[in-house]
Amino acid sequence: MTAATRRPEAAARRTEGTGRAACHHGEILQGVFRDERRRPVHALVTLPMHGPGSTARFAHRPGSAPDEVTVTPAGRTKARAAAVLAVRECAARRGAEPCGGELTLAGDLPLGLGMGSSTSDVIATVRAVADSWGVPLPSETIARIAVRAEGASDPLMHGSRPLLFAQREGRVLEVLGAALPPAVVVGCVLAGGAPVDTLSLPALHHDDDLAAYGHLLRMLRRAVTTADTALLGRVGTASARLRQRHLRHQEFESLTGIADGTGAAGVQIAHSGNVAGLLFDPRTPGLHDRLRRCTRALDREGITPTRTFTTFASPLSEEFPWTNTSRKPSAART
Repeated sequence: MTAATRRPEAAARRTEGTGRAACHHGEILQGVFRDERRRPVHALVTLPMHGPGSTARFAHRPGSAPDEVTVTPAGRTKARAAAVLAVRECAARRGAEPCGGELTLAGDLPLGLGMGSSTSDVIATVRAVADSWGVPLPSETIARIAVRAEGASDPLMHGSRPLLFAQREGRVLEVLGAALPPAVVVGCVLAGGAPVDTLSLPALHHDDDLAAYGHLLRMLRRAVTTADTALLGRVGTASARLRQRHLRHQEFESLTGIADGTGAAGVQIAHSGNVAGLLFDPRTPGLHDRLRRCTRALDREGITPTRTFTTFASPLSEEFPWTNTSRKPSAART
């Protein structure tokens, strides 16, 4: 038997697979918008974040029922549901009998802060199952599985492009461009990093909301097209302020005051959690001094700084190191 004929058989016998998924840092914009059929649809545009995320390993358990999936650590029910759905999807595509297995998750994401931790787990899981079956699944299929497993999903399976994504339907409404405008983000957590139950948050339906969010979407389109960081900051702040009617973050005015006082373009706050960020234009004169003053001001207000990162490729640990030497970031680091 030649090497060329052995390789497909080896792939068919594979019983383990791995997958990984990134996270995000909350939303730039989230609300209700008109879709292509003029229906009101809940949708969002996330702020991508490179580095932290979830990894998954899936091992088949031959002869078991497809819903016999155990997960470690225990309690990751959404990831388990995604594994069962992905097993059935992959088996159907291979024309084979599905079986259960063992799912192991690892990652460095805090839960319930609005960084897409559950979606990251789910996507990593689906990718691990698909890898174990040797079946490549398109992003649209992963999104469909994620929504069925979670009830709502972030668009992490589509990469880091800015998308208007209907999180409860798992579909892309609009590709806004190749990348968000360049920004340096000083991340922090509000409310002491307390978790938020995403699905318990109130929805938006009013005609006034449709008009307001439609206006912000047009602003964001222009910001992406022209790489306008200042306009990006205005959209993030306005969207956070609208959502403040429901989230009622006590630190909101302090956060926006710090942004104004340090020359930030604006703020963004997870619309389903307590992670937040101050957005700076990397071309701003005296940027490093502004970042230092920002982290110190957050400390003074009792708001925990986490990590400074960018919306563009950058060796951040060297280019924008932590400049607040009064203390190290807390365990809530994102």
